Amino acid sequence: MIAPGIDWPGLLQRNGAEIATPALVIDLDAFERNIARMAAHCREQGIALRAHAKTHKCAEVARRQIAAGAIGQSCAILDEAEHLAAAGIKNILITSPLVSENSIRRLLALNAQSPGLMAVVDNREVVSRLSQAAFAAGQILTLLVDIDVGHRRTGIAPGEPVVTLAVQVAQSPGLKFAGIQGYAGHIQHIADRTERQARAIEVMDKLRQTRELLKTRGLAPGIISGGGTGSFDMDPAGQVLTELQAGSYIFMDRQYNEIWPDGPPFETSLFVLSRVVSANQPDIVTTDAGQKSFATDADAPLIAYGPKGASYSTFGDEYGRVRLAEGEKMRIGEAVVCVTPHCDPTVNLYGHYVVIRGNEVVDRWVTASGKYR
Repeated sequence: MIAPGIDWPGLLQRNGAEIATPALVIDLDAFERNIARMAAHCREQGIALRAHAKTHKCAEVARRQIAAGAIGQSCAILDEAEHLAAAGIKNILITSPLVSENSIRRLLALNAQSPGLMAVVDNREVVSRLSQAAFAAGQILTLLVDIDVGHRRTGIAPGEPVVTLAVQVAQSPGLKFAGIQGYAGHIQHIADRTERQARAIEVMDKLRQTRELLKTRGLAPGIISGGGTGSFDMDPAGQVLTELQAGSYIFMDRQYNEIWPDGPPFETSLFVLSRVVSANQPDIVTTDAGQKSFATDADAPLIAYGPKGASYSTFGDEYGRVRLAEGEKMRIGEAVVCVTPHCDPTVNLYGHYVVIRGNEVVDRWVTASGKYR
């Protein structure tokens, strides 16, 4: 749902001159409600929340999630983890395999100064290299074995291959086996809820069977991490996961909003604010938010605030196109506000958020991608 939390006319009248566009805007009221809802859900379901920072890439967001009850953060890449650790965020899980010599050096540097750090592994050779590096540095590196639960992107096959790798981790100097990860990214945007639920059950069955096999070898996984925003209300029922990696719930986007035909369980709190920079055509105007302002892997942005009946599309690198309904006009400098097609890669394009409550700019939060303009 797109809640009327931001008073766009009032905001633009009071603060418009100080907001450089295109701007990535957070509706703070909706954002806070989303954090509270997910925290309450996890408490009720008895599952921990290790919220995914690949969505927000921001230490301030992480602090607010942890204050509401999250046990830590998941990070897709080292840059995100280093950004959060430098801000004092603890208990970070890096969810993607790290294999280059440079990445391993950075990982161990981070491990030395970030309490609770964990990484994942899906390859025997990489386990050996991590063991050698950690042992030489006099460190213990905590690892989860990453399992391919159907996405075929990263991870080792469930069952015996996981056991073999877990045994290697557990027996390797400098390493500690802590559990398994099984992220089902391939099911998160399935539009049909019945199909999405059936696929989620298949994923949980793979993880359950692997968990039981590990138990028989004396390697009961203390952590079973996975799940996401699209399956957040399905995964806990399987009683397999110990922690949920949902990330996009704090912001929502067109992709996630559209998989709940009866209305999404979280509010849209992230928007891109743009301005009309050219209005010389009878049926379209041009804005300053194009392909460099929105992720382009999904459908077009949706207009949340703008002329009635208009549609938005990108018009090149720097420009957006607003196609106007018959009889509608827009003037130079007028605002168009859009819901992002895909929030995670859109956030990656910006260096900071403009944080809004009502009709006031109340803060700016830096991301791992940059700084204030």
